[in-house]
This record gives sequence, C-alpha cells and structure tokens, in this order.
Amino acid sequence: MGFLVYFAIIILIPLWAQMKVKGAYRKYSQVPASSGMTGAQVARTILDNNGLYNVRVEETHGVLSDHYDPRSKTVRLSSGNYHGVSVAGAAVAAHEVGHAIQDAQDYAFLRFRHALVPVANLGSNLSWILIMIGIFAQISGFLLLGIGCMAAAVLFQIVTLPVEFNASSRAMDEIVSAGVIRNDEERETRKVLNAAALTYVAAALVAVLELVRLLLVYTGMVGNED
Repeated sequence: MGFLVYFAIIILIPLWAQMKVKGAYRKYSQVPASSGMTGAQVARTILDNNGLYNVRVEETHGVLSDHYDPRSKTVRLSSGNYHGVSVAGAAVAAHEVGHAIQDAQDYAFLRFRHALVPVANLGSNLSWILIMIGIFAQISGFLLLGIGCMAAAVLFQIVTLPVEFNASSRAMDEIVSAGVIRNDEERETRKVLNAAALTYVAAALVAVLELVRLLLVYTGMVGNED
C-alpha cells in the first residue's frame, strides 16, 4: 500500500504542476498587455536596455518551447509568444531574457548548472541500468553506483531551482522598469511566472523522493547481506 501511495505521489505532483502552468498560461495568454508589445518586442527591449545587442531573438515552433540558448546567444520564443501581445507572452519572454542576463553577468548558479550538464546526462542514462542490475541481481555495489549516477542528475535538478527563480525575479524587475506592464498587471504576470516555477520545484521534489527511496532499498539490501 505504501508503494502505491508513493508512486501516486510522484505521478500526481508533476501532473498537478503541469496543469497549473498550462492553466495559467492559457488564461493569461488571453489577457492583452497594456503596452501592446509582442513577446519579441519585449525581449528585444529588455536585451537592449541591458546592452545585450549581440543576443538574437528568434521564433521557434511548438507551445511553451521558449528557451535561451547560451551557445548561440539566442532567445527563442514559441510562435504564440513571439507574435502575441499577451501578459503571459510578455512574462515568458522576459523570463528567457533573464537567462540571457544571467549568462552575460556570469551568474554563479547558471555556470554551475552548465558544468553539470554532461555529468547529469551521463548519470541519467546510466543510473537506471545500474540500479536494475543491482536490484534484480541483488548486487549492492551496482545499486550504489546507480544511486551515485542518479545523484548527479538530482543535483542538476536542485541547482536549476535558483537559476529559474532568479530569472523570474529579473523578469519582473525588467518588465516593470521597461514599462511593459502596469501595476495592476504585476499580479497576473507573477502568477504566470510562479506557475512555471512550480514545474521545476515538482521535478526536483520527485527526483529527491526517488533518490531517498533507492537509498532505503540499498540500506535494506546491505542489511540482508550482513
């Protein structure tokens, strides 16, 4: 029964977070920003205000596929946000520009996250192979090695949190100072940004819970070997 509750939690938490962000985005993508600026214009304005003339703003396909690419120095906005004039579009555009500002200012947590990418990717790919071998073959060493690989991926998830929260904080400051939104639109913009942050919190929470569960399995396996 305990395992059923556990698996229900790790499935429901991400689903709830996704529903929150999609609900907030859907609602506020129908609310026009008073400035009448498209997401592309919002991004370009904030970039120029921070002297980041070398960072490009491009349209990309998909919904909520918005991201900042540090390799090419490009803010990519999904079509709805790139062309749209909504509060949600302005919030998302400003958030991605927040990452560009972090990059330009060598924000420590962003640099740390970039350094973790190859380790986290390797850990994600290897962890479950080693964990399954360890569990089914009852070899605690393989299980521990798999847990170590998973820990690298979990660390990446945890380090992502301050990066995302900081980008959202910068986004609010920038769109207010640039006059993109009025005071009565700040609450709506924060709802979009907070809902998006929930997805990262949910992912980190689930990753930590799974790591703790596997550590308990390892402890039990070692206890049986003694």
